[in-house]
Amino acid sequence: MTTLLICTFVHGNAYHTTGNRNKFNKLVRRRGYMHVRKRGNKWCFVLDVGRDPQTGKRKQKWFSGFKTKKEAQKAMTAKLHELNQGAYIEPSKITLADYLNRWLNDYARINCSPRTLEGYEYIIEKHLIPDLGNITLDKLKPMDLQNYYGNKLINGRKDGSGGLSPRSVLHHHRVLHEALEYAVRWQVIAINPAKAATPPKPQKAQVNVLNKEEIHQLLTASKGTPYYEPIFFAVNTGMRRGEIFGLRWKDINFENNIISVRQTLQRLKSEGLKFRDTTKTDGSRRTIFVSESVIDMLKKLKTKQAKNKIKAGPYYKNYDLVFAKNDGSPIDVDYFSKAFGLLIKRINLPHIRFHDLRHTHATLLLQQGEHPKVVSERLGHSTIAITMDTYSHVMPNMQKEAAQKLDDFLFKNGG
Repeated sequence: MTTLLICTFVHGNAYHTTGNRNKFNKLVRRRGYMHVRKRGNKWCFVLDVGRDPQTGKRKQKWFSGFKTKKEAQKAMTAKLHELNQGAYIEPSKITLADYLNRWLNDYARINCSPRTLEGYEYIIEKHLIPDLGNITLDKLKPMDLQNYYGNKLINGRKDGSGGLSPRSVLHHHRVLHEALEYAVRWQVIAINPAKAATPPKPQKAQVNVLNKEEIHQLLTASKGTPYYEPIFFAVNTGMRRGEIFGLRWKDINFENNIISVRQTLQRLKSEGLKFRDTTKTDGSRRTIFVSESVIDMLKKLKTKQAKNKIKAGPYYKNYDLVFAKNDGSPIDVDYFSKAFGLLIKRINLPHIRFHDLRHTHATLLLQQGEHPKVVSERLGHSTIAITMDTYSHVMPNMQKEAAQKLDDFLFKNGG
């Protein structure tokens, strides 16, 4: 049984009334007496937290650092309630470094995509562990994290060239917050200190898109090159880069103009190009309806690919990929993005990434009055809120047009 050791008997504020004092006394008889004492200029109290399962000896835990007797009483009463409810978790002496490595191995490696895991590993190994790793979880405070964020903004780059961006530091916070949230779930700590820390708030990222004329200029310039089909497809589907280059012929329903997103292609620093099944990921698993012009383009591409297969003979690598090299092997997603950037520069279009064709697709649909829910489903966003936030720049014009449509309906069309 867990009991509380004694120095001087006190009543916590929560038990000031006679009725509450009686409840308090019952808890005390069940758990032992609650007492506080003064050590130097601070107040403290002590808990008997039961027996060590290995030695059988009783374990005591001191809680100290309270400025006043009243603070100690309040904390003591709260701990007694935790003990009575079975919610008390003895603070862990494991270091943050050891815990983060265990979290990577026991959770992230199992539940995260290879690309996400790689990002977690980099942040943890290159930043969090070197700066905070020696602190034990029971000593890790929100102020430690606040100082960490501030230092990273000033001098966070590993090459010594200055600080990290607020967006990068926010990502560090999210990784740490998620890891420590599992420490709470696993009853390693009682409270997640990252919840009380305030990360920097980055400026909203600007979405770069092409207009109708610029799209036609891009398609004209890429016609007859290996870049045309992926560009045409990206503009018309809004699919992610990895989804486009991971698309297989078996994922296309030519009869009903439907594309099923089931696989993505990623480049990992440790493994190179790697396919990943997305059928178990709610945000990525989806079907997309496409136009007849997209289906016609795909049919022509399939015919051209069949000729390449004959030319390559036994050297053809049959991955069943829609967008592939002449020998059937995967197209390096990073290489294609770089080549796309050079093409954009050569034809004097505004600087955009290949990924921005996805933003272009969404923006054009919204400008044409398509419902944000439909756009969200096509893009594979987990919630419509993400779509609304990402493309908020389009919303003011949409509201203006909606107001004008209502005005026309009520007053200008025989109303």
